[in-house]
Amino acid sequence: MFKIVRKKQLNEQVVLLELEAPFIAAKAEAGQFIIFRLDENGERVPLTISDYDREKGTITIVFQTVGSSTTALGKMNEGDSISDVVGPLGTATEYGDNIKKVAVVGGGVGCAIAYPQAKKLFGMGAEVDLIAGFRSKDIVILEDEMKKVTSNLYICTDDGSYGTKGFVTDKLKELIEAGNNYDEVIAIGPVIMMKFISKLTEAYGIKTIVSLNPIMIDGTGMCGGCRVTVDGKIKYACVDGPDFDGHKVDFDELMKRNSAYREIESEHICRLTGGKRHG
Repeated sequence: MFKIVRKKQLNEQVVLLELEAPFIAAKAEAGQFIIFRLDENGERVPLTISDYDREKGTITIVFQTVGSSTTALGKMNEGDSISDVVGPLGTATEYGDNIKKVAVVGGGVGCAIAYPQAKKLFGMGAEVDLIAGFRSKDIVILEDEMKKVTSNLYICTDDGSYGTKGFVTDKLKELIEAGNNYDEVIAIGPVIMMKFISKLTEAYGIKTIVSLNPIMIDGTGMCGGCRVTVDGKIKYACVDGPDFDGHKVDFDELMKRNSAYREIESEHICRLTGGKRHG
C-alpha cells in the first residue's frame, strides 16, 4: 500500500498528491513515470513522476481528473492509501553534454512534467527558461514551484488573462529571435503543441526533446499499445521513451492513434459518476 502524505488542489480539475514510495523515490529521475491501480480491480493508469524526495522516500504526482480512475484518486485524502504503484518506468531523460542554456516548454498539465525537467537542469547549473502555457489564469498551476527552478519563467495564456497573451510557440520564437542560443529545447504538453514546437526548432537547428503520451496499458513493452513511429521505426514509449527526438516523431500518426477510441469513450457510462467519460 502507498500512503498519501500530502494533497493539494492546484485548480478545479488538477490535483497534486505526494505518496510514500521509498523504493521508487530512491531510483526516480526526470522523465520517468509510474503506473497506479487504486485497488486489485482497478485499471492501470500511467502518470509522470512530477517530483521525488529521496530523503523522505516520497514521490509526487500531478494529474487531471478526467475519468473514473483519476476522479476516484482525486477524491482520496491524506492518510488514504493506493493499492499498487509500480515504477520508476521508462527511460530517464538523457541530456546532451555541456548544456549551458535550455528552454523548457510546458502546456497545461504538461507543466507538471516540465517542472522536474527544469529542476534537474537548473540543479546541473544550466540557465533555464521555462515557458508555461495555459488557456486562462484560473488554471495556472505550479507557478511558485517553477519560479524556484528557472532562470526565467514566462507564462502565456490563450485569452491574455495572465502573463503574455498568445501561444508558447510564439514566445519561444520571440526568445530565439531575440538572440537566446539554446543548446536544447524540451517540450511537454498536448501533441499538437509538441508538433509545432518541433517544427519551429527544426527551422533553427535546435535539438528538441518531446515527451510522448500514447495509449499505454502494461508499461513494460509487452502489449505494444504505446507504439510510436520515430525516424521511420517503431518504438514503444513505455520502454524506449517517453522522451524522443521531436524532429523525428510522426506526430500525425500519434494524434490519429490517440483518438482511436474517442467515440467509444464518449459513449461509456462511468459506474462511479454516471458520466460518459472514461480514463
